Amino acid sequence: MDTVIKHIVIVGGGTAGWLTAAILAADHNTDNGQLLNTGALHITLVESPDVATIGVGEGTWPSMRNTLQRIGISEAEFITQCDASFKQGSQFNNWRNNSGDSYIHPFSLPAGMPDFNICPYWLPFKQQVSFADAVNAQARLSLAGLAPKQISTAEYSFINNYGYHLDAGKFSSLLQQHATRVLGVNYVRAHIADITNTVQGDIAAIITKDGAAITADLFIDCSGTASLLLGRHLAVPFVPQKQVLFNDSAIAVQVPYQQPDEAIASCTQSSAQPVGWIWDIGLQSRRGVGQVYSSAHCDDKQAEQQLRRYLQQSGILDTDQLTLRKLSFTPGHYARCWQNNCVAIGMAAGFIEPLEASALTLVEWSAKYVSAQLPLPASLVSISAARMNQAFSQHWQQIIEFLKLHYVLSKRSDHDYWHDHRESSGIPSALQNLLQLWQHKVPSAHDVTHSDVLFPAASYQYILYGMGFETRGYPELKPTLQKKAHGLFEENAKRIQQLAAALPGNRQLLDKIRQYGLPPI
Repeated sequence: MDTVIKHIVIVGGGTAGWLTAAILAADHNTDNGQLLNTGALHITLVESPDVATIGVGEGTWPSMRNTLQRIGISEAEFITQCDASFKQGSQFNNWRNNSGDSYIHPFSLPAGMPDFNICPYWLPFKQQVSFADAVNAQARLSLAGLAPKQISTAEYSFINNYGYHLDAGKFSSLLQQHATRVLGVNYVRAHIADITNTVQGDIAAIITKDGAAITADLFIDCSGTASLLLGRHLAVPFVPQKQVLFNDSAIAVQVPYQQPDEAIASCTQSSAQPVGWIWDIGLQSRRGVGQVYSSAHCDDKQAEQQLRRYLQQSGILDTDQLTLRKLSFTPGHYARCWQNNCVAIGMAAGFIEPLEASALTLVEWSAKYVSAQLPLPASLVSISAARMNQAFSQHWQQIIEFLKLHYVLSKRSDHDYWHDHRESSGIPSALQNLLQLWQHKVPSAHDVTHSDVLFPAASYQYILYGMGFETRGYPELKPTLQKKAHGLFEENAKRIQQLAAALPGNRQLLDKIRQYGLPPI
């Protein structure tokens, strides 16, 4: 008789573990927000009291709005409890040529997309207006420090598309409380001492330090870079990517605001440095800042000096009082995320670097993919695993190529770090082919060859033309479509003016949400 996958054990907490637990429980064990007496899944999360979570990863994509709504957390509660603020995209400073250049990759799509690709119709005017400003209101409004919605806008709804900046530790705590108190997830604090197998090679049980055996039909590895189940125990091969993307280190620091009413940036600030780049994320009560770098190109002391110099330039004069934290990682991913009866989610499956904040998005995607398979007959596990592994590989391929694009387009020449990134031997062949193609035509949906993509054609357009890439081929523009494009340009310009007068500042709206909440959907 074919057994059905119903008992789930998640190994590891943190954002990846608790978000996965909440998604599975909300999807299978609740109805309209109410916990079912006979849920389809029995979910246990095992977290070691001896292992600290990393506690960084403070940026999300807009997909997080849908996820939070899906698991039943109110937006006002999330914003209040997690020190969260609005993220409307990423602002890249000095990436192009270290001359004060700056551009924004916003979350909102260009006007007319996805049905109409407006990009070719912008090319004749590229000397007059940036691509982002011509096709989208979000970049200009973000630079003005304006919020993506109003206090009267329903929770999780938007005027301009947005994700969040958040305190990762507080987010994990909120998810833990919600998953255990509202969604019925079992929580076990125990250190794993051993793992046993069945005769078929599946994981039979995890053995805690006190000798208890915890069994399950499906084990989900959220143990971070240790990858206890997938990498260490099942020995799935790791696929390094340091030959493509060199960064393997970061120094992170939490920085207080100089004034309690200081403006909150609504984009992740990514500022290129001689070696690596610095993230700067504005929460309600503080900033999270970090230097990302390659240990092959500079040592820790040099990286720390870069970070302290950046902080001093931003107004933090006494940097000696700040606590810096060094993080090391190996850029790459495992060859498969689903092996036998084990699925790895989060850093247990892989990590490249924090540029473009794809880590939490992959957690969301992975958890939702697994949830869509359950409850699953054991005889079909291999089929679901193969399909997920195929999609997993495609996502990593696109992430690697998209992140590499930022470095390849840079014209910085102040360190070998930037020269080495532009060496053709380290550029994936698929990306090299696209760069040749884009010299003659603008990126379109046809250039992304697999489904359920993380980065649509619009993202490539924002990065390419924000970095000054030249597309020399001007297509034959039909008069009717030219008229349509010009109408969209004019509508966008009017929208910028209208929203500039109507939207509150980021901090102003966040203060109101803490006081009044948001209207329910």
